[in-house]
Amino acid sequence: MRSAPTILHLDMDAFYASAEQAAKPSLRGKAVVVGGLGPRGVVATASYEARRFGVHSAMPTAQARRLAPHAAYLTPRFTLYRDVSNQVMGLLRELSPLVEPLSLDEAFVDLEAGGAAFDSGSAREVGERLRADIRRVTGLSGSVGLAVSKMLAKIGSERAKPDGLVLIEPGTERELLAPLPVRVLPGVGPATGDHLRRAGITTVDEIAEAGQDELVRLLGRAHGTGLYAMALALDERPVVSEREGKSVSVEDTYDLDIHDRVRVRGEVARLAERCTKRLREAGRSGRTVVLKVRRYDFSTLTRSETLRGPTDDPAVVREAAARLLEGVDTTGGVRLLGVGVSGLADYTQEDLFAQAAGERAAAEAAAGAGEQAPEGPAAETVGPVAPAVPEERRWPAGHDVFHAVHGPGWVQGSGVGRVTVRFETPTSAPGRVRTFRTDDPELSLSAPLPLVEEDSGSGEG
Repeated sequence: MRSAPTILHLDMDAFYASAEQAAKPSLRGKAVVVGGLGPRGVVATASYEARRFGVHSAMPTAQARRLAPHAAYLTPRFTLYRDVSNQVMGLLRELSPLVEPLSLDEAFVDLEAGGAAFDSGSAREVGERLRADIRRVTGLSGSVGLAVSKMLAKIGSERAKPDGLVLIEPGTERELLAPLPVRVLPGVGPATGDHLRRAGITTVDEIAEAGQDELVRLLGRAHGTGLYAMALALDERPVVSEREGKSVSVEDTYDLDIHDRVRVRGEVARLAERCTKRLREAGRSGRTVVLKVRRYDFSTLTRSETLRGPTDDPAVVREAAARLLEGVDTTGGVRLLGVGVSGLADYTQEDLFAQAAGERAAAEAAAGAGEQAPEGPAAETVGPVAPAVPEERRWPAGHDVFHAVHGPGWVQGSGVGRVTVRFETPTSAPGRVRTFRTDDPELSLSAPLPLVEEDSGSGEG
């Protein structure tokens, strides 16, 4: 292990909720909850104001509403979050070539590899400068941990929250770790934590006292040996600049169980399309198609099929997922569906059946729409044709809109044919609220606005 605290861990503070507060002046300093808003929705992030009421991530949204009924509940805007994340990751890569993103709002940085820091003083200076740069560029705050290892740097950033910096001086690691709960160590989840608790081990110090042999007996050689080393503050894991994704997947949880088999097939086909779209955006392909089905009784079934070669063809993935679905009993109802592709590669092996699959899908779609190839010089229409009924536009809470008269704003809520909009921007004062019909032709969804105004220039030279 290194002798200077030159591994940095950055964790943005309540990232999604903080981004929404920065974008919406009327929500600053107020409780904000971001996540799924349906009956089965789950909290993705809660602002610190909402956390005071006991709301936290992974909590059912229905429970959060009971704890904080007056909070603002918003659906995620991943376009905005990705844009801000790209800005933050860009700042990190200016410090070092070794940046290991863990998610949109979290990453490790090896400061020594970039020559940015070599001792405690220089590491602290870099960390403080980074926090200032993040606030200047994004308007948001991030917490920083600095230590000699990844494990300790992450513990440092947790202790620094919110909006702080903690540097763990070399030589103080064992003292710091000793009283902490076992769940603080990497690889200790709920199951391992319960197993250790039943053995009378609840703190990191008790892991160290138990000894390696006892941990191997309890957890197996690989896990027990690794956990014992972590308890002694020994973590040799390097910062890896590229984390190789093992799979790409998408899934949806439904507010009401789906019983209609035809609709289940349609949902699986739609998920397959979304999954392959993500594959192509990442420039990847994959060999194994995975179907996930969670039934009405919460039992979860996973089925997979390995193809002859990697593909990113929507028709191939769609047909494989459909074949997998045929082997799953959904008669009791389905509450969650997911489609994924694993065995990723950077190339695509042309599948001779892909074109046929696409043609079959197109034919099925045409048949489902009631289309037929005309058999004569003109197709004959029998009886009156019903006018197409336009689908009501959806207005997700929190998403950006633009009105031809009132300008940019965001959706506060919608229902019974009405949508309520607050007209304000990240750089304005709290704005006024107006209500419109959901089919108002002058109102449309729009792209997120930048959280911070770009620097217009340096002025006079």
